Amino acid sequence: MTNDTAREHLTELRTALLRLHKALIDSEQIEYARLFGTVASPAALLHLLEHDPWFAWLHPISGMIVTIDEALDADEGVTEYDVSEFTKNASAILVPSEAGEGFARHYYEALQRDPDVILAHANVTRLHR
Repeated sequence: MTNDTAREHLTELRTALLRLHKALIDSEQIEYARLFGTVASPAALLHLLEHDPWFAWLHPISGMIVTIDEALDADEGVTEYDVSEFTKNASAILVPSEAGEGFARHYYEALQRDPDVILAHANVTRLHR
């Protein structure tokens, strides 16, 4: 795999993770609004995403996207090893669990309630098989 091909694969993974992240945020925002009222603005949502415990479970996927961005921006370039490691990390994080806690449990619940999350999840998992 050339560096250009590796970069392309990592960019595809990043794009799929961004779509999943957005689907999860949208799904959580609907649940949050159902319980606590509508989020007033995009700025208010951003504040909630950064500071409210309700949304804290999303931080692992947010962090992974940031780390991929840093790798894509690095002067060293992207290698096949980088792609492999990010793919393994995505596979390890994106494991829903009905009996689990934290990210795994919340992820399971989002997959149960929202078809957009299911489709975005399928798109990510398609990339690391």
